Amino acid sequence: MTAVTPAADSRFGILMMLGGMTLFTLNDALGKWLVAEYPVAMLLAVRSLFGMAILLPLIAREGFGAVFAVKRLPVHLVRVFLVTVDIACFYWAVGYLPLADVMTIYMSAPLIVTALSVVFLKESVGWRRWAAVLVGFVGVVIVLNPTGQFDVLPSMVALLGATIFSSGLIFTRLLREAGNLSLVSYQTLGGLVMGGVALPFSWSTPGWADFLLLGLLGVTALGGHSLINRSLQISPAAVVVPFQYVSILWAVLLDLVVWGTQPSLRMAVGGTLIIGSGLFIFHREQRLKQGAAAGASSDHI
Repeated sequence: MTAVTPAADSRFGILMMLGGMTLFTLNDALGKWLVAEYPVAMLLAVRSLFGMAILLPLIAREGFGAVFAVKRLPVHLVRVFLVTVDIACFYWAVGYLPLADVMTIYMSAPLIVTALSVVFLKESVGWRRWAAVLVGFVGVVIVLNPTGQFDVLPSMVALLGATIFSSGLIFTRLLREAGNLSLVSYQTLGGLVMGGVALPFSWSTPGWADFLLLGLLGVTALGGHSLINRSLQISPAAVVVPFQYVSILWAVLLDLVVWGTQPSLRMAVGGTLIIGSGLFIFHREQRLKQGAAAGASSDHI
């Protein structure tokens, strides 16, 4: 039997990250396509319904008590609320803006997380990362284009969604001890409940084709989560995380092919600043973790 080498693990991890981000981009494009005909609450409810249908056998195998009887339930519920509102903001924003623009704004999440971690996690952030955050937010301003054609409300909703998404990541960090199945199950159930509450006031009966596309939202989201989680399990984060930015490339291509929207110069310039800043912050954090680990190891020598 041939042993799997670390290099092979890294290749598999990169492929899984690329596959996961591709599924997420397809999910986002489906959302943009469907939100033109159906309300956001309906997308949330049907997407989550199909997601729960896939999760139920896994939950039953683990045991409902093991999955849902979690510690720090209020923190889980706040996280569920944030994640659900974030998804709603994203779907609403892509109904009015190019997919690539909204995804580029959302890629500012690492910058926002860095800023929020100082407040909520009491983490120390050095001047290099603060400089990267500043450069990244310059990129966000360029993408928003406040001095030119500026769709104020959709752009602000996208930025609000990115901030809420970042807050959700902070709460995910606070729940490190929780199992992945518990996090995904609560998240999916929360989307079903919150979307279902508004559904009677916004229901629009879809045809079978659209109903299946609505369900495909749940399938692609769960598939993306699974591939990305597996990627991070078998490969170092420093190797695979930078490949998440492939989603912007897919978004640009889908905008061009499906909606005939060409990428703007401001999106390219702003996106470059955002991506570059995000990558710098990520690699800086990795170096600091390695330094801390080396220091801890030396204490035992």
